[in-house]
Amino acid sequence: MIISPTPIIYGLIFLAVLFLVEGIYLVVFGKSISLNNKVNRRLDLLEKGGQREQVLEQLRKEASQHLKAKGIPLYSILATKAQKANIAFSPKALMGVMALLSAIAFLGLRIGTATSLPVQVALGVVMGVGAVYLWISKKAKKRMDLVEEQLPDAVELMVRSLRVGHPFASAIQIVAKEVPDPLGSEFGMIADESSYGRDVAESLKDLAERMDMQDLRFLAVAVTIQQQSGGNLAEILDGLAKVIRARFRLFRRVRAITAEAKWSGVFLSSFPLVVLVVIQLLKPDYFDTVKDTEAFVPAALVVFVFLAINIVFMKMMVNIKV
Repeated sequence: MIISPTPIIYGLIFLAVLFLVEGIYLVVFGKSISLNNKVNRRLDLLEKGGQREQVLEQLRKEASQHLKAKGIPLYSILATKAQKANIAFSPKALMGVMALLSAIAFLGLRIGTATSLPVQVALGVVMGVGAVYLWISKKAKKRMDLVEEQLPDAVELMVRSLRVGHPFASAIQIVAKEVPDPLGSEFGMIADESSYGRDVAESLKDLAERMDMQDLRFLAVAVTIQQQSGGNLAEILDGLAKVIRARFRLFRRVRAITAEAKWSGVFLSSFPLVVLVVIQLLKPDYFDTVKDTEAFVPAALVVFVFLAINIVFMKMMVNIKV
């Protein structure tokens, strides 16, 4: 039995590029961008001697820089997820990282494989861009999950603050001090903007649009209606907190119920690709008798198109939104 090392080399190079992205990010920004710190990043920057105006400007720039660069053709596939992940890299720096990783992947393919130069270049670009895309997607999912988990507690904290007599702006500031990232820094920006004269409801609307999160839109609408029509904001937010928490529990329940279907979809989508890799490892000459025929390339393209359609439909079938 002859085992071909080429697929293994491809996989190792891609994993190396994927880990290199996180390494570069940690080297440049250290632990200041970690979501596991008890003290949120805004307070950490203020404690290190940063001026309030400078910290606000830095956080606002990071919060909006990726959506502003959405018009760049290649970057458009990353802009929305990079915005949700709040990647501290600027769009130019992130594109530079993609170029660097593509070059490193190309060098690895050049040294470790004997494929043709065009194939090596194409695979290098795919690996560089794909590694950054997967890394950003993971960061975005982790951050959005944390926001969804923190939001009910943050709203309840505002309710308690309002009930003891604090104004709404002070309730926002309390959340900014007591809640860790990612929500702590976001509400800290709202508190700072409110101090400089911006309407809190407008800041909440911007936050909801940047996060693309329905619960935050509910919060912004509730505050806006209370400002225009009056009423007991504490009672409104208390009801909203209960609704958000109920939706969160329902979402977790639906995710548990659909876990089997999702894993079945993942298995059915990945099984043909796994079989292809196993064939290439155990019998590299399996396709030698047909790969030189005229129908091989069109047939292979059709198969991969159907595989892509299968993955999309499987994801649509098991992606249940609450």
